[in-house]
Amino acid sequence: MSEALESYLQRILRARVYEVAIESPLDHAPNLSARLHNRVLLKREDLQPVFSFKLRGAYNKMAGLSPAELERGVIAASAGNHAQGVALAAQKLGCRAVIVMPVTTPEMKVKAVAARGAEVVLHGDNYDDACGEATRLGLERGLSFIHPFDDPDVIAGQGTIGLEILRQCSSPPDVIYVAVGGGGLIAGIGAYVKTLWPQVQIVGVEPVDADAMARSLAAGERVQLEQVGLFADGVAVRRVGELTFELAKQTVDRMVTVDTDAICAAIKDVFEDTRSILEPAGALAIAGMKRDVLQQGLHSQTLVAVACGANMNFDRLRFVAERTEIGEDREAMLAVEIPEQTGSLRRFCGVLGQRSLSEFSYRLADPRVAHIFVGVQTSGTADEQQLINDVQKAGFPCLDLSNNELAKLHLRHMVGGRLPASAGEALEKGEELLYRFEFPEKPGALMAFVNALHANWNISIFHYRNHGADVGRIVVGVQVPRADRPAWQKFLDGLGYQHWDESANPAYKLFLGPSSEPLPTMA
Repeated sequence: MSEALESYLQRILRARVYEVAIESPLDHAPNLSARLHNRVLLKREDLQPVFSFKLRGAYNKMAGLSPAELERGVIAASAGNHAQGVALAAQKLGCRAVIVMPVTTPEMKVKAVAARGAEVVLHGDNYDDACGEATRLGLERGLSFIHPFDDPDVIAGQGTIGLEILRQCSSPPDVIYVAVGGGGLIAGIGAYVKTLWPQVQIVGVEPVDADAMARSLAAGERVQLEQVGLFADGVAVRRVGELTFELAKQTVDRMVTVDTDAICAAIKDVFEDTRSILEPAGALAIAGMKRDVLQQGLHSQTLVAVACGANMNFDRLRFVAERTEIGEDREAMLAVEIPEQTGSLRRFCGVLGQRSLSEFSYRLADPRVAHIFVGVQTSGTADEQQLINDVQKAGFPCLDLSNNELAKLHLRHMVGGRLPASAGEALEKGEELLYRFEFPEKPGALMAFVNALHANWNISIFHYRNHGADVGRIVVGVQVPRADRPAWQKFLDGLGYQHWDESANPAYKLFLGPSSEPLPTMA
């Protein structure tokens, strides 16, 4: 056992958390257990007073401050859960708390923090911006900074979850799955569990677009991400902590990454077993567990997943419900080409048989062929592949769009129109380009985008949906003369929004592009 792990074992055993936290239950998940052929246990940190594990570390840190430090007050930066933990701890300890939150933070989380008496300062579009402002304000006002993850007392507070898991299990579990943002939770759990039962595997789980710990462990040093996905905002961290990384190197057996659809499916899985709705970061460990079971071939083992938070913005449920079926391989999204002949549509429907449809969009491509965008309920990957085979055997070219982000986010809601033939004259204004953009969802952001577009550029497609998340999404078709392409590139570079060129996307060419194209050959 290393000195560092021994030191953290002592810190965790002495941690003060139960003046504000409960010993959360370790619940059996019967549906997940049956599906995965393993015994699945959920560590229910979503049942804490602030619906997240974060109050453990925050309170343990603040309870150790001197009376003079408490008198001056504390400050923290957070997108929500750490903020609520600090606010509750301050309320309990009778000290002032200032919380700097990104402007993109869901209103529900802002109100929850303010309701506990903390002063809320909204600043910046992400955690890094908020953290910089919190550091500045803390120095200016003489406040003690409460770090969300990279602090020994915070790590020790989170480590009490590992203590509880081992106490609640009749025998040590085989694997514990933990969501990873900055690394405080997995560092604390890993330090305690590996010290006492080194054979228990500790597996970290991150979103594919916020995988700072996975990349850092692979590189052997801390890696800073240029961009970080915001869907699971509770783990949207560009760089893990120094202390947490050192502990992770000693205690984490492997990392697993999952996409947005898998996280949405995990939210539904937990709901079906508990009737509770986790936030995306809260369901991350469950999504990773499901993926790891498949990758490692785990069977008849005891698996613990930490359900670490339930501060879900209600509006986001629309997006979660929409993406869940695809994440569970229970919906196939297909582009199908049929000949424009009498009876073709009926013949295609005959291939679908009694399957339930979620989408069915028809668009005449030219006098010879029609393109159909169809969403079909399936019972898994094998069933989806069988459907595709059946469609192709019937003589209908078919393209699987189930993993096409443009199709899932936008095209399923806007199929049915393409640049009209009469727009041949419009092409003099420039060939149509299609771009997808993501931007911080805050007042004025959408109009700022529109106002930044050059007046000479003809917008041919514009689609925006509010997903109830802290990131907004637009797809834009624009005609830019070739001579203006440098100006268009300059506009993109200066905009500051993430963007993707979708002009070559096959889904765009089939359903929205200026001319009909045959389906690409299926791999």
